[in-house]
This record gives sequence, structure tokens and C-alpha cells, in this order.
Amino acid sequence: MPDLESYPFVGALAFLFLVALLRGQVTYALARLVTEQALRHTRPRGGMAASVHRWLDGEAVGRGRAVVQRWGLVAVSLCYLTVGLQTLVLAGAGTIRMPWARFTLAQLPGALAWAAIYATIGFAVWAAVIGAAVSGHPLLAGLVVLVALAGVVTGHRLVRRRRRAAGETLSAAERPAAPAR
Repeated sequence: MPDLESYPFVGALAFLFLVALLRGQVTYALARLVTEQALRHTRPRGGMAASVHRWLDGEAVGRGRAVVQRWGLVAVSLCYLTVGLQTLVLAGAGTIRMPWARFTLAQLPGALAWAAIYATIGFAVWAAVIGAAVSGHPLLAGLVVLVALAGVVTGHRLVRRRRRAAGETLSAAERPAAPAR
């Protein structure tokens, strides 16, 4: 990646915007095309095709697909503000065959936000965190780990709370029967 500090802000913003758009389009297109071919027409036994088949049919892409199905176009826009969920949501949009024009329109504000963040403070923050961790500032590195851990714990609790709430909204007839003893 070129040294973005040597470019004017608008140039860096445009470059990063195009990178985000291209990455999103490639992820969406590959997921869409490969899903149709791999899941519908083949059952690969080994190699790269089997790995892609397992990934597209797996739990991770399933979560991304569920987010897209629940939140729709908003998920595509907001996924650019996440770390770790972005590729899953973009691939999820491809696997459910979201119309390309809708996907692209939903992608524009997210890609622009991502580019703006990275063109302004994003790379500086990453450089500071990595530099502090590498240069031996254990307190700052520990703080970063604690913040990340707090985010994971909070996310886990929110998901668990939503699942529990969804289970409570089922009527007695819809609930699965308890196993016989």
C-alpha cells in the first residue's frame, strides 16, 4: 500500500474509497458466483474448492447472512465500521443473492465512511497501538487488550440476551418439547 501521508487528503480519500468499493464488490461477486456453483451443482471432496464450499456453507458466513437478512441494506453500509464482521456481511449479501444494484448503493456510504476514517485517524491509531505494543509499553498494550476483551464480552452478552428474549417470545406450542427422561 502506498504511503498515504505523501498524498493530499482528497487523493488518499479517493484511493481508500476505491479500495473499499473494490474489496466489497469482489467479496460479494465471489460469494455469489461460488455459492451458486459450489452449493448447488457440486460436492467437492478436496482442495481449494472443498475449503470454499465448507466456508460458504459454514457457520461464519451463516452469521453474516443472518445479519444481512435481518438488517438488509443497513447491514451492508454499517459493516464497513466493524472489524471481523465486514467480510462475512459482504459475503452474506452475495450468498443470498442480494441484487447487485441494491448492494452497490448500500455499499457506497459504508465505503466512504471507512475511507474517511482511515484517511484521517485510522492509520494513525493503528500505528500508535502497534508501535506502543512493539516498543514495550505494556500498560498501553494491556489497555488495548482489556478494551477488546470488554467489547467481546459485551457483544457475547448482547447476543445471549437477544437469543433468550427470542426464546421467551415463542408460545408454548412453538417451543421445542423437552427431551423424555
